Amino acid sequence: MHPVTLCLSLRYSIVSTDEDGLKVSTLGLHNGGGGGGSLHGNHYHHHHHYGNHNNGSGSGGGGKVSTMGVRGRKRNRFVKKGGQCNVVFTNMQDKPRRYLVDLFTTCVDIRWRYMLAIFSSAFLASWLFFGFIFWGVALIHGDLVAGGREGAGGVEWKPCILHVQSFVGAFLFSIETQTTIGYGFRCVTEECPAAVATVVVQSIVGCIIDSFMIGTIMAKMARPKKRAQTLLFSRHAVVALRDGKLCLMWRVGNLRKSHIVEAHVRAQLIKPYVTAEGEYLPLDQVDINVGYDAGLDRLFLVSPLVIVHEIDEHSPFYTMSRQDVEGGDFEIVVILEGMVEATAMTTQARSSYVAGEILWGHRFEPVVFEEKGRFQVDYARFHKTYEVPSTPICSAKDLSDNAYKPSMLPLPASAFCYENEVALCCREEEEGEEEEGERERERVREFRGQADVMRVLEAGIPLDSVSYRRESEI
Repeated sequence: MHPVTLCLSLRYSIVSTDEDGLKVSTLGLHNGGGGGGSLHGNHYHHHHHYGNHNNGSGSGGGGKVSTMGVRGRKRNRFVKKGGQCNVVFTNMQDKPRRYLVDLFTTCVDIRWRYMLAIFSSAFLASWLFFGFIFWGVALIHGDLVAGGREGAGGVEWKPCILHVQSFVGAFLFSIETQTTIGYGFRCVTEECPAAVATVVVQSIVGCIIDSFMIGTIMAKMARPKKRAQTLLFSRHAVVALRDGKLCLMWRVGNLRKSHIVEAHVRAQLIKPYVTAEGEYLPLDQVDINVGYDAGLDRLFLVSPLVIVHEIDEHSPFYTMSRQDVEGGDFEIVVILEGMVEATAMTTQARSSYVAGEILWGHRFEPVVFEEKGRFQVDYARFHKTYEVPSTPICSAKDLSDNAYKPSMLPLPASAFCYENEVALCCREEEEGEEEEGERERERVREFRGQADVMRVLEAGIPLDSVSYRRESEI
């Protein structure tokens, strides 16, 4: 049986190696085909060796599909930390034709060196093509004969193109015509209509190539893709209590003073999923609510902000405890979108968090401080977190079922809020500076009072006459 036919008959995605086949078998899936598996009671375990059905050399792609995480093995990211999608397209039919149909987008998407090579080749090809035509016209007309020819009936003979005696001369004339250099040495005459028509056509073709090149370069330079390099995501996501509820949080920031207009954030949970019919979806996407209904997903991103996902009954993390999160096989893709203020073009920044990058029982350190009438952002603290020992390790569902209230439990001394501690320290520093300034002003007032007393004494009490004598007279 053909490998593709076998894969379709099993009703879910089959991976290509024995190791991945074993991972699928441990999921406890029943056979969606209905032949030997029970839809009720215990799960049906497959004992087929899936790697024997596709050894990687068939026409159906052949590569291994990484779907499930393995203990001790790092999960392959769907979206890298820098925002690049870890996806490779293979076996695309008519790929060159499809890309050439949308040539402008292809030139904008390719690398600079390839684009410059394409345009350089286009210019060189057009110069050579029209240079060959000019050389052929001159050859047919006899312009390349040494010394020229005499005109009939005593009329002076004129060449089609002045001062073109070889292919090099015709090539140089082609460059001068298309680039409108106009040295004034070579020029076309009215003797040959074919040469005049060639000049007209070359001028039009040159304008088209120039317009396409300038438009592509401008579109490539104005792309907002590079703007995403100055949009920052925290290295880790954290889970902690906020207003008595477990919340998943991560931090975003803007490194430029120019704003991101209409900025909004969204998140997707990517994990394997098995449907009720036994179909295995290796990269199922589930939306993570970050406050869309309340408008909390729309950001005023002037200073770094912490994005909060409340783990409630609608959250995919509602039944997951700390142990489930740390050993989970999932990936959280976070997306920040908005318009660049300078160009009004939409930009998108992406990042992701796997299970090992989610810190349970942590909070982000504060980064915004008020100093000298201004708010200062310390990006050295952007990725830093601190531990909150009072964070429960059970799931949000267990918290809700047990009616857990953090205010009812005494907090240890080490659980004092870090943000409050920093705020109090800043306030104490400001109060200390104010007290020091008040003491300095008091000393100035005392000094001025003493100076006033001395002036009054000098004005009201006559001084001894001896003090007015010269030193030699004493």
